[in-house]
Amino acid sequence: MRRFVPLIALLLATGCGGQRGEERETRTSSQDLQTFDAAEQAPSAPPPPPVVRSSSDMSAPDIGPSAAPGVAFNYRYAFRLRGERVRAVQEQHAQACERLGLARCRITGLRYRLVNEQDVEGMLAFKLDPAIARQFGKAGVEAVERSEGMLVDHEVTGVDAGAAIKAANRTDAQMSEDLRRIEAQLARAGLQSEERARLQSEAEQLRTMIRSNRASREEQQESLATTPMVFQYGSGDLVPGFDTRSPMSHALKQAGNNLIESAATIFLILLTLLPWALLALLVFWIFRQVRRRFHPPGPAPAPSE
Repeated sequence: MRRFVPLIALLLATGCGGQRGEERETRTSSQDLQTFDAAEQAPSAPPPPPVVRSSSDMSAPDIGPSAAPGVAFNYRYAFRLRGERVRAVQEQHAQACERLGLARCRITGLRYRLVNEQDVEGMLAFKLDPAIARQFGKAGVEAVERSEGMLVDHEVTGVDAGAAIKAANRTDAQMSEDLRRIEAQLARAGLQSEERARLQSEAEQLRTMIRSNRASREEQQESLATTPMVFQYGSGDLVPGFDTRSPMSHALKQAGNNLIESAATIFLILLTLLPWALLALLVFWIFRQVRRRFHPPGPAPAPSE
């Protein structure tokens, strides 16, 4: 059993390698990933009309992850736009995915929630062909900007799945070779019962580790085959960083709200204390009546001449 200790350690290192890879965030220069097939883009599509933006608007830099074979990317976008336009933009993004077909884009999650009379939040999740993921994200940002919205957060993370797959392949080959050697020993005649039981236990442990290693490898391969992408939408204060309200009007509105809340609090306190105040007055009146009955006031003093 001691000779399998290095193999077990190698298998555990393979499983941990994927987790450590998830912690490595990939942020790279804007001149990469520009070489993917131009046919993936919409042919002869007219350029979007220019959007008039104020000088205070901020635009995210056009930076994408560099070409990195074996790295599984994950895209996240957060948009801020007016509440009445969230539904329309969300439907545009969903229709763009549907036009690509199920082989290249699938919708995996959807949420639309009316928070109050003005504010709306939503979410749309996709699984995309890695070759078109970045272009799809850029087109999604342009659709939001045409609806007078803006991108407020953009994050691209990467996992080195290729290295984990190579390590899993090496581990699988070594454990398979050890399993064949043990099975050859079990096929020999004349083995003692204790020796046969030990070899059978080692073979079963190797089969379990091989299954676990292959399952981990398949997960890494799946992460390379599709790219997850999430669009998050918000209006009002749901997405920070984009507030078009006048500071003075907002301050006056907040002061009015504070006044109303203070009046409501005082009224609630009065309602709470009123029964006790009435009870105290009733007790005091009863006390006065009892005192007058059992201790009547004395005769008034005669007026002096």
